[in-house]
Amino acid sequence: MENEVKEIKEGIKIHVINTAKFKTNLIAIFLSTKLNRKNVTNNALISMILRRGSKKMKSQEEISKKMEELYGASFDCGLDKTGDNQVLKFYIEAINDKYLPEHRENVLKTVLENLLEIVFDPYVENEGFKKEYLEQEKNNVRQRIEGKIDNKARYSLERAIEEMYKGEPYGLYKFGYKEDLEKINEKDLYKYYIDLINTCKIDIFLSGNLDKGVENLIEENENIKKLKGRNPSFEMPKISEKKNINENIITESMEVTQGKLVIGLNVNIDNDEEKYWTLMYNSILGGSANSKLFQNVREKAHLAYVASSTYYRFKSIIFINSGIEIANYDKALELIRNQIDEMKQGKFTQEEIENNKKGVIAAIKTIEDEQDTGITYYFGQELSGTNVSEEEYIKKIENITKEDIINIANKVQINTIYFLRD
Repeated sequence: MENEVKEIKEGIKIHVINTAKFKTNLIAIFLSTKLNRKNVTNNALISMILRRGSKKMKSQEEISKKMEELYGASFDCGLDKTGDNQVLKFYIEAINDKYLPEHRENVLKTVLENLLEIVFDPYVENEGFKKEYLEQEKNNVRQRIEGKIDNKARYSLERAIEEMYKGEPYGLYKFGYKEDLEKINEKDLYKYYIDLINTCKIDIFLSGNLDKGVENLIEENENIKKLKGRNPSFEMPKISEKKNINENIITESMEVTQGKLVIGLNVNIDNDEEKYWTLMYNSILGGSANSKLFQNVREKAHLAYVASSTYYRFKSIIFINSGIEIANYDKALELIRNQIDEMKQGKFTQEEIENNKKGVIAAIKTIEDEQDTGITYYFGQELSGTNVSEEEYIKKIENITKEDIINIANKVQINTIYFLRD
């Protein structure tokens, strides 16, 4: 699987991933812009209102009908927080023309035109988005914001991030804030949308068994021709951000039957190479079923229902997540600290390293098994300004030594301890 990149205007790139593994083409458009408190709710609304209709397809029903006519193509959209950026995502998956009878319409060209129209030529009334659509999407965003408390594990992680990055872009909730919703009207939001598409970083991905020169279909599209080059409003990830911090402990009470303990760790790395070492460190600490947290905190000590860790490479942080009996807070926290200290002391075996390498490499090899996974991988490369193939990625993992992992372990600091209890 190869990713060919072409910048057609400053800040606007086409990525062609040519693969014969699938009978479908997947097209994705990503709009990336800096996270900030002023516009975070606007962006959440835009990611949802664009799906409601375009210039020629004036409603969701018309979009759905068009997708059905294109042999059951599917349209989807989403919103991510990646590093200090908010990313609006739009997808269409459709059957590859090579698997259709001859003399049929050019499905790839049609779905491309449809997706570009949805994103760059939305349905507008009186110089604004349709008021009815906006009010409905405001309610949807409001429900998302209010509903974040329903999943206590997810809520606890969001709260830990909010506390760890208080007053910083990464601490913002990606769906925004209820108090901002009432101030947003259809004309102001449309004006903001125009500003967004003229300033954001735009990445258009095509994945499938594609003919040479397929990017011309995008370059010749009228909606793309209208866009101007830009120095995009986009934040490249920093190597490392927080050093020499004091632990911040937050306890919050709520009606819960199980305590949620989230620990945020800073990893003060010095270069991009150390990100691969950190990935391996995290896998051994809590990123796999054979990890120290899972085996020692959950299986042996029975102090947690869940005990795992996740590495967020765009922020150079690790979050430990555990669900515990509330009365076991002190014991669980002490044992988790012990696992972090043992990693610093190199108390893990070569066998553990090799087993975790196999797990990480197996995960890398699945990148090309799903089209959306492949696009996500290369989009991550684009955002981080790197160009590492899967083969190079695997080689980097294979070359990691125990000394490399200990080096990372000694750059890890606990930043935030968040505990949700009754």
